[in-house]
Amino acid sequence: MKVSISKPFKLIYSLYAHEYLGYLFESFVVQLDDAGQLSFLHQNISYKNAAEFASGLDEKDYELIRIMDSMQQDVVIKQFWNKKVNPSEFFLKVYNQEKGNKPIQEEIERYLEHRRAQVLERMQGKLLFEMGNDGEPAWRQIQVMSQQATVLFHFRRNEISTHYFPTIKYGGQKLDFQRKGAYLICKEPAWMVLNNRLYTFEQEVDGKKLQPFLHKQYIEVPRKVEDTYYRRFVAPLISQFDVLAVGFQIKEETYSPQPVLTFSELAEAQTAELLLYDGSNGHSNGETVATASTNGGKILFNLSFRYGTYLFKADTNSDTSVRVEQLGSEYIFHKVKRHTSDEKRILKLLRDTGLDIRHARTMLPKQQAFSWLNTYRRQLEELGFSVGQHEADGKRYFLGESSIHIEVRENIDWFDIYAVIRFGPYEITFQELRRHIMRRQTEIKLPNGEVAVIPEQWFLDYSELFAFAEDNRDQENMLLRKHHLALVQDLQNGNLAQVTMSRKLQMLRDFEEIEDHPVPQKFLGQLRPYQKAGYNWLQFLNKYGFGGCLADDMGLGKTVQTLAMLQAQKEIGQEGTTLLVMPTSLIYNWEMEAKRFTPNLRVHLYTGTGRNKDVSRFKNYDLVLSSYGIVRLDIEELQKFYFNYVILDESQAIKNPGSNIAKAVRELKSRRRLILTGTPLENSTMDLWSQMHFINPGLLGNQTFFRNEFLNPIEKKQDETKTGKLYSIIKPFILRRQKTQVATELPDKVENIRYCSMTEEQAEKYEEAKNYYRSHILDQIDLHGVKKSQFVLLQGLTKLRQIANHPYMVDEAYKDGSGKMEEVLDMLQNAISEGHKILVFSQFVKHLNLVRKYLDAEKIAYAYLDGATKDRQAEVENFQNNPKLRIFLISLKAGGVGLNLTKADYVFLLDPWWNPAIEQQAIDRAHRIGQENRVFTYKFITKDTVEEKILALQQHKTSLADNLITTEESFVKTLSKEDIDNILA
Repeated sequence: MKVSISKPFKLIYSLYAHEYLGYLFESFVVQLDDAGQLSFLHQNISYKNAAEFASGLDEKDYELIRIMDSMQQDVVIKQFWNKKVNPSEFFLKVYNQEKGNKPIQEEIERYLEHRRAQVLERMQGKLLFEMGNDGEPAWRQIQVMSQQATVLFHFRRNEISTHYFPTIKYGGQKLDFQRKGAYLICKEPAWMVLNNRLYTFEQEVDGKKLQPFLHKQYIEVPRKVEDTYYRRFVAPLISQFDVLAVGFQIKEETYSPQPVLTFSELAEAQTAELLLYDGSNGHSNGETVATASTNGGKILFNLSFRYGTYLFKADTNSDTSVRVEQLGSEYIFHKVKRHTSDEKRILKLLRDTGLDIRHARTMLPKQQAFSWLNTYRRQLEELGFSVGQHEADGKRYFLGESSIHIEVRENIDWFDIYAVIRFGPYEITFQELRRHIMRRQTEIKLPNGEVAVIPEQWFLDYSELFAFAEDNRDQENMLLRKHHLALVQDLQNGNLAQVTMSRKLQMLRDFEEIEDHPVPQKFLGQLRPYQKAGYNWLQFLNKYGFGGCLADDMGLGKTVQTLAMLQAQKEIGQEGTTLLVMPTSLIYNWEMEAKRFTPNLRVHLYTGTGRNKDVSRFKNYDLVLSSYGIVRLDIEELQKFYFNYVILDESQAIKNPGSNIAKAVRELKSRRRLILTGTPLENSTMDLWSQMHFINPGLLGNQTFFRNEFLNPIEKKQDETKTGKLYSIIKPFILRRQKTQVATELPDKVENIRYCSMTEEQAEKYEEAKNYYRSHILDQIDLHGVKKSQFVLLQGLTKLRQIANHPYMVDEAYKDGSGKMEEVLDMLQNAISEGHKILVFSQFVKHLNLVRKYLDAEKIAYAYLDGATKDRQAEVENFQNNPKLRIFLISLKAGGVGLNLTKADYVFLLDPWWNPAIEQQAIDRAHRIGQENRVFTYKFITKDTVEEKILALQQHKTSLADNLITTEESFVKTLSKEDIDNILA
């Protein structure tokens, strides 16, 4: 029958002995009779159905039931046997006396013993019974005693042997427990039942120390084994428990603890072994600590406490230690009470200094260890510590004061570096210390035979200085190139060096203080304030002989700043020829800009298959324009000429230092070097090294040094300190202004024309088509007149415009490239990397599809809109609201009206349109009310094609176009035979 919850009931716990598993517990609810006594109606409950009897349970009951459930036979078998087996088979296999599985038995016993202790700790105030042989759960009640009993261990030594036995007291009264039917339910710690009472003990007595005396009065230890017994058993017992001895002495001694900190060197193998068997990993934060040393090994610190003549390891758990002394036939047990509160205070003091002692020891990388010793040793000794090296170590380490003093003096073309390095009374030369630091060797042998460990902080503070410093022949000092002035200033600002440097040179870091230079008289442009500042910066670099990187955002006028500087060079008489290298597609733009702003400069185009390779002719020009491809091919000739400047536009072309073009441009000879780019760093920090090495060779060391010192720490470990140091070194030589920084100096709209050169294959395709349509169209005009030939004319012009964009648009068998497409895609990538949002317009859907194909391949997200797009508003909102969506491709007809795209700050017009007003409508998609950014517009024109001719005609027919030209057909109607002849020339 089940116990009714509508009637009174009680929860009880029943103890029983399992044949194999020892003492276990079960939980029962028992119905109460009318007198409120336990009846014979009971029901076993588990954690699963305990909630049914919630009215009679508290939180402790739920805990007890859960623990007891985990001790039941079926749960234990499932826990320790991975195969399905019935209980009898399991116990026969595991507990068989001859073939049983002892390891599993021991694991099970540990598992159950832990849970027995948990149950018994929670039993106070609960009803505990011993189960009857018939399964009656409430057969005999066991009273759980409220106080803890005490144990006193007795030793009585006589001439023959030593008698050992315990006495137990409860509430001051001695318990007669020997041979009285007492039994131990749990041994770790001991819980004993005597006369239906359950006792536990102070100091968590191990039940194994009581077990023998349940059935005997004492244990006799013969004299012949007493020495071993005293040392192995009696001494630990005296340290933990109260002992009454007759026949030997127990002396209690009191001392103040003196902390003893020793250190010793560990080889790599010893380190691994120690970590394997240690309870900790040797570090406070659980991380592997890297060391700059190539010498291997770490430093092991051990902490002990000296009490008088006794030395105890700090990790000893007992607060009492015992030493055995034998005087003749007599034994004295010296019991030293340790001051655990003082030891904990001392341990905390050590940890507060950063030495994380665990289990009485810790390991640190050698440099870190000696940096710690140099910082805290004297302070600890003043507090009473004994600090020293373990006597067994063969190598003796220097523990005195170390110091380094660096002095930097500016010379004409370099800095002179002087240094004084001391370890105690011994002075080390600059060159010797540099040699050790560059080889990552942390140890220097001193004249007295001791070994000094170079402080870790010296590696952090001075590694760049030692890396970039150069030998000064037989002089004691060393040299540092002027372009490392940022490094010198960092040393000065960090109080790491005494620096003597001119005020003017210091200005290079404080950009605002750079000297103002007048704009050259024959420069025909107007520099905006930020462009004037950039021009001044270029002049400053020129004066001090530094290379530089002008890295303004796309559209901010890197070209005009550079041309202004070159014009100034000419006007002040700094003669010489400048070589300007760029992608092929930019050559015509540079030529046009030079004609526009610096017509006084003599410009030569070193391009094309028919170019004259006689470089001596360059002396007749101020500016030579060439492409990366030509420079790579002609480097053997070009390196023979000494240029005034070599300037690289879109310098990310040399970001791979191992590429042929990067190697080629490094062979060019010149007084100065500049690079122009909107994206000095695209994919890897190594991009930066290649470009910086071109403008200022040696600025960032060689590739191996740069990779180890900067690239790996920055890219793999996100080391902010290294990032800061790299930035500090390059900062004086990179000038970068983003559009947002100079927005107040810009007009609302900045319109640019980007001229593109055709590829050779594209030019052939275009020339072939142009010859055909020229002949065909002019024949038609001769036969039928201009008005009746407009359809043929429009058809021919459209084909030629498409080829000017990309020949694939008219011939899908075409597999080669397009100059315009290459330029558009490069500029898109630059704009994206600078964080801009771009509208890309074309009147040809095929043209947009070519761009889409590239974006899809590169996995670049974009919005798209043409006449077939169904949900226009969704595309617009996605572009406006999604910061990761940076490109919107729009066809002319679809984007003509109703679009408000104020998040865009760049507009690319891929092909010129017949009516400038229609182009303006496209630009106004971005430049509308609500636009907070300045809008940059780029119109892409393919040089030497109908696009260039149409652009010129637009400018001639502006007033007519504003009023009448609205379509391609209406534009064609305005063309005369002379116009047509000119377009197709």
